[in-house]
Amino acid sequence: MNAKPFQIIQFTNLNYNKMKKTFLIITLTMIGFMGFSQTGHLMQGIGAFNMSMGGASTGQALDINGALQWNSAAISKFDKTIITLDAGMMFSSPTLYSTVPTQTGSMSGSTESELGPSVLPSMAVVFGKKNSRHTFGVSVFGVSGFGVDFPQSGTNPINFPQNMHGFGHVESSYMLLQIGVTYAFAITEKLSIGIEPTFNYSALEVHPNPLSSPSMTMGYPNSDNASATGFGGQVGLYYGSDKGLKAGISYKTEQSFGEFAFNNTFLNGSDAPENKFTMNFPSIISVGAGYSTDLLDIALDYRRVFYSSTEGFETKGWAYGDNGHPTGAVAGFGWEDMNIISAGVQIKLIEMLPIRLGYTYSSNPIDSELAMHSVSATAIIENAVQLGVGFNLSERIVLNATYHHGMSSGKTSGKILNPMMISADNPYGAIPGSEVAYDMTTDMILIGASFSF
Repeated sequence: MNAKPFQIIQFTNLNYNKMKKTFLIITLTMIGFMGFSQTGHLMQGIGAFNMSMGGASTGQALDINGALQWNSAAISKFDKTIITLDAGMMFSSPTLYSTVPTQTGSMSGSTESELGPSVLPSMAVVFGKKNSRHTFGVSVFGVSGFGVDFPQSGTNPINFPQNMHGFGHVESSYMLLQIGVTYAFAITEKLSIGIEPTFNYSALEVHPNPLSSPSMTMGYPNSDNASATGFGGQVGLYYGSDKGLKAGISYKTEQSFGEFAFNNTFLNGSDAPENKFTMNFPSIISVGAGYSTDLLDIALDYRRVFYSSTEGFETKGWAYGDNGHPTGAVAGFGWEDMNIISAGVQIKLIEMLPIRLGYTYSSNPIDSELAMHSVSATAIIENAVQLGVGFNLSERIVLNATYHHGMSSGKTSGKILNPMMISADNPYGAIPGSEVAYDMTTDMILIGASFSF
C-alpha cells in the first residue's frame, strides 16, 4: 500500500476543526498501514522519541507518545496542543532450528525467515492549556505484533512437508492496533491522576493453524485472516517535584477480546472445520522514576506483563476432545509473566540537537517445555539498544530519529512435541533426542515529527 505524504501548510493557523479532520485522515491511513504484520510481541516504545529512551516514560514525561502509552496521568505536564506523527521500518532475522533422532543418530537443520520489513506507524494528540487542571489526549498506536515466514525445507526436519511429519511452510501475521482516549487531572501542581479507556482491533493469520485439530490424512489446515475487537483501560499517577525528581505508576488492564473465528483450508484446497480461539492482551503494571537538569533527562522504568493470567496464554499444552484424548490442537501457549527494564538518557549539550541513548531488557515468557507451540511467534528480544537524535527546528516543530538493534541473546529451545506420545510422565508428548529452537535479531529505523500549537 502506498500512502501520499501529508503536507502541513501554515500549521500555526490551523483551527480545531482542521486538526480533528487531519487526525481522522491520519488514523484511517494508519489502519491501512497496520495491515502489514509487525515483529515483536510488545512494542517496547512508541514513536521515535520514546523508543530512543528505551521506552522509559512512566515517571518522566518528555514526549506525549510515551506518556499516553505508559502513564495516562503524565500528559498533565503538557500545557499546549501537540500532535505527533511517527513511522518506522523494522527488519527482523528469525532463524528456526530443529533436530530429530534417526536410526543412525540424528538429523539437524535450520531455516531463515523470509519475512520482509514491517511498517510501524503511530500518531497522537494532546490538548493541553496553561493554568488548566484538565488535559485530554487521543492516540492510535500499534502496540503488539509478530510475524514469521519460514519456507518449506528438505533439510530442516520441522519444516519438512506435512506428509513427511513436518509443518511445511510456517507463516504467521499478527497485529494489535490500540486507540486510547485519555483524561488527566492535576490534583495539585505536582501530582496528577489519569484515566484512559482503550479500544482495540487485532488480526491473526497462521499457516499451518496449530489452533485447529489436524486431519489424519491431510495434516493441519491453513487459516484465513481472522480479526477481533476488544477493550480495556489504564489508570495512572504522576508526581513531579521542584528539584527535578519525578515518579509515576500506572496499571493497564487486560485487553479483553472477542473470539478469532478461523475459516480453515487444507493444503489440497478442500475446506477444513472452522475453529475459534480467544487471545487477550495481558495486563501491565509500570513504575518509573526520572530526574532532569538543564543538561540531562534520565528515565528508568520497570514493567511486569502478566501473560500467565491472560486468556489464550495461561492454558498450557494440547486441547482434549470429549473422549478424553488429545485432538492435536494447541489449547494455549503457556507463557510466563515478563519482566521489562527500560532506561534512557537525553543529553542536551546542544539545545537544538539533543542526543538520546536507550536500553531495554525483557525476560523470555516462553516455557522451554512448550517452545514448539510458539514456533509461529518467535520474536523474543532480550536486549535492545537505541540511539536517537532530535532536531528542534523551532519552538513549534521538532523532528526525531532513532535507530534500534535488538538481540535474543541465545536460543529459545525445547523438545519437539507429539500428542500421540503423551503419558503420565510425559504430559506434552516430548520426543526424546529431539529439539526445536529459534533466535533472532531486529533492526529498526524510526522518524517522527512533533507539532505544537
